[in-house]
Amino acid sequence: MHISDFQKVIEDTYGAKDRKRGIESTFLWFAEEVGELARALNGRTSRDNLQLEFADTLAWLSTLASIAGVDLEAVAAERYGKGCPRCKAIPCKCEEKRTTAYRCA
Repeated sequence: MHISDFQKVIEDTYGAKDRKRGIESTFLWFAEEVGELARALNGRTSRDNLQLEFADTLAWLSTLASIAGVDLEAVAAERYGKGCPRCKAIPCKCEEKRTTAYRCA
């Protein structure tokens, strides 16, 4: 499944509810899912649940993008389609300057 296909399925399934809820409240649901994913990544859950949390997080990101009028596939391809947005290389050749887990771009 392509990102745009997934975004459309989520929009068709939950779009009306999500737009009614609004972007601010929907973002809070997304943040909660990210927290659940963080707990799953820290080994506090089964492998099956970890996979579910990734799917749920992607679904909430997709619905936020839809509410905001953003085509996730298009923006991801534009930003990362040719590799690192900063050095333009695959794999990234940027020197690691940050002590946190942020991307170099």
